[in-house]
Amino acid sequence: MFRSGCGATLNNEGKQVVAPGEKKKFTYLGERTFEGAFVDFAVFAARGVKPGPTLRVTSAIHGDEVNSVEIARRVFAGVDAQALAGTLIVLPAVNSSGFRTANRYLPDRRDLNRSFPGSANGSLASILAKAEFSGVIRDCTHLIDLHTGSNLRTNYPQIRVDIEHPGALDMARSFGVGIIVPGGGPQGSLRREALDAGVVSIIYEAGPPYIFVEDEIERGTYGVRNVMIHLGMVVSKVQPEQSKILGKSHWIRVPRGQGGIYIPLVKLGDVVTEGQLLGTVTDPVTDQANEIRATDAGLVVGMALSQVVLSGYGLFHVGEVK
Repeated sequence: MFRSGCGATLNNEGKQVVAPGEKKKFTYLGERTFEGAFVDFAVFAARGVKPGPTLRVTSAIHGDEVNSVEIARRVFAGVDAQALAGTLIVLPAVNSSGFRTANRYLPDRRDLNRSFPGSANGSLASILAKAEFSGVIRDCTHLIDLHTGSNLRTNYPQIRVDIEHPGALDMARSFGVGIIVPGGGPQGSLRREALDAGVVSIIYEAGPPYIFVEDEIERGTYGVRNVMIHLGMVVSKVQPEQSKILGKSHWIRVPRGQGGIYIPLVKLGDVVTEGQLLGTVTDPVTDQANEIRATDAGLVVGMALSQVVLSGYGLFHVGEVK
């Protein structure tokens, strides 16, 4: 486990010591066993020369959300430990087997982000969640969990946070990119369980799964650095703008019996008006083209990519920005 106060990380091969002003990369378990390869994950640690908070950045809890991995890597690569206050711990691919195989879930088919805080006697997902949560997350002060859209959907840059928690809301505002989507998160998710354990936590989501999107990677890297400025971990003369909060929002879904080939006609970030045509779903058997229209005005903050869809599938997430 990582102990930010002493700068030491313990694994099965002994103690990893990160001295003040030093950066280091290693694996958490250090095991060479068949199952250990599925549970182990990389740890990047940077210990500053001055005291400060301990920020953890996690990515690829879902293995198909590859943008998150490159954001995490760039954040760590851009940190100068000699100029850092506090400690930065980056877990660049928590679900490392899923990242290698472009698989959202773990080999036991469970969702790691519904498995926290985990159990040492459970399934593979529970064991991995326990190792991460108890060994790395519980001792930190702040957490940024990086994600993208899922299931062939893409997301406008957004920070998800429990706005009833003042510290977490301040952290979300300081990200300075995209919009804030209020919500406590589902039970078993890292963000919710970490916040309940006293770790100030937010999620950042942007872009689609499976592919790297340079613009979204740059925005995410910029946002994490903004949080580090807010926490006093790095110094900057430029104060970024604060992210705005999304008001009420809703999903526009495929009407019953109108499944088929879906083609969107708007883009992420578009401001749409009530009744505007957002896309079409065409039945490939009958050639019937069904129009999908906005039920209210708002900002498109999430949407499905072009694909075959069926009744009830969420196509567009539209909300108002306060």
